[in-house]
Amino acid sequence: MLVTYLEASRDLYETKSILFGATLEVCRIIGANVSTAGRATGQSSAIPAWRRRIEERIAKARALIGRLICFRSGNNRPRIVGTVRMAFVPAEYNAKTDGADR
Repeated sequence: MLVTYLEASRDLYETKSILFGATLEVCRIIGANVSTAGRATGQSSAIPAWRRRIEERIAKARALIGRLICFRSGNNRPRIVGTVRMAFVPAEYNAKTDGADR
């Protein structure tokens, strides 16, 4: 059965995929454990880390801008107000206290 698929494969990538699938199936049948650690399993692993970090920063900035627009239009929900407070109050004033000063 494998010969039929290999003869029909059009390029080296397809041949590699067929052989890899056959190898995994044989390992499953004989009960061997196959580690997939370190293998690129999806499109997200092909994206460089620096690009993912930049895209995450852009997503966070868009979320912040959206909440600021909501606040400006009159939305006074606690989560929106907290986001605005965190965005505009300097970090040293946002430090958590242990409650001793209350």
